[in-house]
Amino acid sequence: MTHCAEWRKKLSGFKGFSVDLAVIMTPMVHLLLLPLLFSIAGGEDLEEKKGPFENTVLDVPEATPVPYPLYQFQVNHPDVNNFSLSGEGGQDISISKDGWLYLKSPLDWSRDEHYILKVEALADDEVVDGPIYVTINVLDVNNNAPFFNQSFYTAVVRENSPAGVPFTRVFALDRDDPETPNSVLRYSLIAEIPSTQNTQLFQISPDTGEISTTEQGQKLLEARGGIQYGIGEDRSVESLKRRFDDYCSVQEIPYEHNPFFTCVQKAEMRRRNVDPLEDPDYTLFVRVEDLEGASENALSGNTRVQIAVQQNLWKNPGPIRIKENLDETYPLVIAKVQSNEPDAIYELVQKERMLKFPFLITANGEILLTEQLDREEKNMYTLVVMAKDKNDQEVDPPMEIHVLVEDVNDNAPVCEEETVFEIQEDEPVGSLVGRLMVHDSDQEETLNSILTYTIISQSPTIASDTFSIDDASGTIRALRLLRRREQAVYNLNVRVSDPDFSTNCKVVIKVIDVNNQLPVFEVNDYGNATLAEDTPLGHTVLTIKATDNDDPDTGSSMIEFTITGGDVFAVETDGKGVGHVVLAKPLDFESSSTYRLQIDARNPEPLMKGLEYGSESTTFFTVLVADVDEVPEFSLDILDLTVHENFTKGSVLLTVEAKDPEGKEIGFKLDGDTEGWLEIDPATGVIKTKENLDREKVETFKVTVTAFEKENPKNSAERDLHVRLLDVNDNTPKLIRTQAFICTKNVKPVLIMAQDPDSNPFSQPFTFTFATKTGKSPNWELDQIDATTAELKLKKPPTEDKTFSLAIVIKDNAGVGVPQKFEVKVCNCTELGYCYIAPEGKAFGLGMGPTIGILVGIMGFCVIVFIVVIKRISKKSQRQAQAGEEERNAMM
Repeated sequence: MTHCAEWRKKLSGFKGFSVDLAVIMTPMVHLLLLPLLFSIAGGEDLEEKKGPFENTVLDVPEATPVPYPLYQFQVNHPDVNNFSLSGEGGQDISISKDGWLYLKSPLDWSRDEHYILKVEALADDEVVDGPIYVTINVLDVNNNAPFFNQSFYTAVVRENSPAGVPFTRVFALDRDDPETPNSVLRYSLIAEIPSTQNTQLFQISPDTGEISTTEQGQKLLEARGGIQYGIGEDRSVESLKRRFDDYCSVQEIPYEHNPFFTCVQKAEMRRRNVDPLEDPDYTLFVRVEDLEGASENALSGNTRVQIAVQQNLWKNPGPIRIKENLDETYPLVIAKVQSNEPDAIYELVQKERMLKFPFLITANGEILLTEQLDREEKNMYTLVVMAKDKNDQEVDPPMEIHVLVEDVNDNAPVCEEETVFEIQEDEPVGSLVGRLMVHDSDQEETLNSILTYTIISQSPTIASDTFSIDDASGTIRALRLLRRREQAVYNLNVRVSDPDFSTNCKVVIKVIDVNNQLPVFEVNDYGNATLAEDTPLGHTVLTIKATDNDDPDTGSSMIEFTITGGDVFAVETDGKGVGHVVLAKPLDFESSSTYRLQIDARNPEPLMKGLEYGSESTTFFTVLVADVDEVPEFSLDILDLTVHENFTKGSVLLTVEAKDPEGKEIGFKLDGDTEGWLEIDPATGVIKTKENLDREKVETFKVTVTAFEKENPKNSAERDLHVRLLDVNDNTPKLIRTQAFICTKNVKPVLIMAQDPDSNPFSQPFTFTFATKTGKSPNWELDQIDATTAELKLKKPPTEDKTFSLAIVIKDNAGVGVPQKFEVKVCNCTELGYCYIAPEGKAFGLGMGPTIGILVGIMGFCVIVFIVVIKRISKKSQRQAQAGEEERNAMM
């Protein structure tokens, strides 16, 4: 149903409106019925669209059905009976006599994004209010479908092109507002023909429209088969005929009549001149959608991309495997590369910067090895092949080729000049002696580095069956019980072989003494010693001594000491039987006045089976601790305090705890409080505020707390108390200056600046408003400039000199602020830009007579001054003439 039909239906319900709609819709009646028509057309509450007669900004969607009510201006002037409208958009926007601003025609964002209209209120064609200005912002709606800049695209891609690297791109446009989602486009691939086993070979970037191959496409794309030519090789029909003859016996049928040759010729010509438009290998169907492609209401456009696949001759021949020390004639061809550009110039560089680079490349792409390689020197080379044109521009991407040097058995096993093992006597048969370590520089985990171990001789010869060696691992084991007194040292000659080389290694096996002797102290009790409790750490309390009759310089004769009965002591020793008992921790008479120490001597080697440590390996020592009058001890080593600055006088900040080790009564005192803010209770250590704290004055400070014995105040201890004050919002922003002036002939804004000593978040940025209910003023305007500054503007031109007293509220970032008085003098200014202040009182009301008298007096004063000046000039001239005469007389 059309709008007219709807209006006719609704109007038929009103008494007096039974006439035809075309008859009543005269211009005058149209204006009278605008509110009713607006209500019917828009179905909206028109009361929400009414407001005062002032500058207004309206947002209107484009393509809004008309007539459409925008806004009704309500004017307080009783005589207003019409409005005038001028400015932009007059053909689309109008205003009725009762102040309704409405659309006559739908708006179009693509034509105009906004309109600025001037509205004046009239009383019988006379302007009585205004002008005001109405800004109408046209809001874009999604009424333009995206479209591609081409109906179809063509592209060429080489086989084996890297996945994800774009080889072409589609591009679409949208005429909707680019600042809205209406023009945010998303690309998608909707079909790929032909489809290869349901495998997608191509992909598209949803944001950029760039098309590239997928990982499967990189592997599966193949160009049409054809004949491969070498660099610089002739590709004419005659060359094709020669190749044809090489594969087919010479026939008497002419080439042009031979169906086989003509078939090959056509296929070769087609391959060379493949046209993605006429004969594509693949066709992609691409779609573009607006609204980011995420809405069911998104508009779309489509295009095709026709792709031809070209043969890629630029293929990596690697990895190339070369045996080291290869006996060949050099230079030796090891690989060949071929560019897709027939006239490419090849360049070979090494990826690693090394002195030796035994490779070259020829003009036709052959890679040459210039000398033998040594795997032990370098097992892999990385060659980078560049294909460039005559202008030194790359025609193919750089290619990395790995050359792997294969191992040959050219290194003999290597061992230490002499390998020494130790084994304790009386170890069980089969006990491990050690493993012979031998190195072979040939490649690991190959036959070239697999070693075999054999004992070829043992010394003394009577001990030829004393040891065995594992022929694969080189592990040596004892075949019988060994006794040091029978033989202390054995010498083995071990042959180590790989498939081609062998080496003899010397092995020395020492039989070491079994731990069958106990360490013995010189005394079993060292008595006692007295130490003051303030004895410094590291002090040697006692020197002890023990002996062991096992073989010297072995683990069986080395002596280690352990101490029990007092963890504040330790024993220092070099293992040779002498130990020093030292103080390891502070003594405390009040905790322990006596220590009974037990010191045990032990060997690092285990004792022979059946032997145990006894009393001869233990000694005792007693330490008596002498009491010392110690200073008081604080419960905390570090005193740090963080409080808010709004702690009032008498508030408790901290209780300092300390005690005297001897239990004596202690007192407290406080020093270093330069501000006089704190006090301490001398008996309890309670620290209170003596005055109000102020972070704006001092943010951090340090005081010293002293705990002392009341009987002996010199026996004291000190701690530094560090206090940090946290800010509270105890300051409001203040005006930096409270007065300013404005020149009537050159009205300029006045800068209002404020400051707040509080810190963030109780300081800037500030907000500036007038101290009124609405925060605004009819004559003045406040605009924020930055975090601490506002600009005060006079709305209307000044008519007289006057001083204005404004109440301005300045609030900090936390919303705290108070009204402040700011005076602005509006005055007539001098040329230097200062206010001209006229004399006050009756000076401005003198009559004609007094005024003439004043002027006569001023003129008389000027005459007197003139006469005085003339006389002085005359006297000066006489003096100068007299001086000149005297000077001439003197010269004569």
